[in-house]
Amino acid sequence: MRAVTAGQMREIDRATIEDYGFPGCVLMENAGHAVADAAVELLPPGGRVLVLAGKGNNGGDGFVAARHLTERGYETAIALIGDISQVRGDAGLNLKHARAFGISISENPDDAAILDLLEHADVVIDALLGTGLSGAVSGRMAEVLGLFGAHRKPVVAVDVPSGLDADTGRLLGPVSHADITVTFGLPKQGLYLHPGRASCGRIRVAPIGLAPEAVCGATPPTWIVEAADAAAAISPRRPDAHKGDAGRLLVIAGSGGLTGAAAMAANAAMRAGAGLVTLACPASLNPILEQKCTEAMSAPLMDHGCGYLRPRNTEEILALALSADAVVLGPGLGSQPATAELVRDLITLVTGRVVLDADGINAFAGNAQQLVERSCKLTITPHPGELARLIDLSIEKIQSDRVAIARECAEKLGCTVVLKGAGTVTAEPGGEAWINTTGSSAMAGGGMGDVLSGVVGAFAAGGMPAASAAWAAVWVHGRAGDIAAERLGPRGIVATDLLPALPRVFAELC
Repeated sequence: MRAVTAGQMREIDRATIEDYGFPGCVLMENAGHAVADAAVELLPPGGRVLVLAGKGNNGGDGFVAARHLTERGYETAIALIGDISQVRGDAGLNLKHARAFGISISENPDDAAILDLLEHADVVIDALLGTGLSGAVSGRMAEVLGLFGAHRKPVVAVDVPSGLDADTGRLLGPVSHADITVTFGLPKQGLYLHPGRASCGRIRVAPIGLAPEAVCGATPPTWIVEAADAAAAISPRRPDAHKGDAGRLLVIAGSGGLTGAAAMAANAAMRAGAGLVTLACPASLNPILEQKCTEAMSAPLMDHGCGYLRPRNTEEILALALSADAVVLGPGLGSQPATAELVRDLITLVTGRVVLDADGINAFAGNAQQLVERSCKLTITPHPGELARLIDLSIEKIQSDRVAIARECAEKLGCTVVLKGAGTVTAEPGGEAWINTTGSSAMAGGGMGDVLSGVVGAFAAGGMPAASAAWAAVWVHGRAGDIAAERLGPRGIVATDLLPALPRVFAELC
């Protein structure tokens, strides 16, 4: 499903109206009608509706909704935060229509009046602030949102919950918490990004009559990944397929104290459908890893008992990589300087597809330019802390605009970037990006990233394009976490709980 920024949506609206001749009042009518439909779902028979409205087009959508609800027999009131004289254009026309329908309109009501209206409402329509919000909510609007938030009633948000940044999901002040968010034409990407996602409730995309040509012109594209997308990306196996057809994956992982990461990556790759997985690990840890990994083969590399890999292992690893369709490099490798040197060497020497994760990424901390000077086709899977170290940017800055940062990083490094976290973002050079919709805080535990690297690696080894392998793996990984949470509860899930859930995800997608 395509998503847009506020700026892209404004341009689509403008082109629809000015270039293709679609009347703006028709778009507003369609939007308001969809909001009214959503409100009816929450209303009791003969219920009361309060429309909290601003003076812009978001308020205009609310005025249309109020009229439709009145036509359906609901008692409707409008609280306008602003002066009636300031409501112009299509919004002004629909305010006049609402008044002609006998709808009660309170102009700039004080706190007592707003609280009284809230007290008597069964459902509140939040039509205060839309996608045009660019700075912190302040003044009277912030006060109203504060009153609104403290007086819990079922809420339908118009396009976006008021106070939410439509591009980043940041909270720009007090934010309304919707039960249903009716977003128009195309979803706004900030609705799917945290922390704002928690304020949106059920997200409903309402068609309002946008010109298809205007929609196609919005670049770069952002996509919301859904089950149908993952199902389309993961090709069914041929009836006569054998293990070689399913992909050969080399996992280079593990060090003293971190054998679990290596095992989880290798086992996840098997559960994700890789035909053959070889785990290259320090020889002194091989007995442990052979106990942890039954289906994956091991390739013990000489370490003289130190428990970590070093540059002297380079030639052996390159020989193994030649017979692999993809390589996962990094889970549990550790932070020894010699291991970091090995990783940097491998990135310049391996020519196939590489998924760089965890300590593999940390080997390039503060020197991301070395990743540009490579031979392989690269995907990196950092969490915000790893990306912060890699590109010398604060975690706060990364989290403030995850899509933009992932895009910028993908462009500068010339690789696929998977920025992990709530609403994981995958980005490609050229700007195309994908926002994930599966997973939850139940997955907030060590080892989840190691499992993900194995799934990405399996998909890459199976021949999927780099971006598809990444965002589809993220979706599948998150869905496996959801299945585990459904079975075990929202707290106490560990990363290995995802392994038996992975085949169930594939069964759902069939």
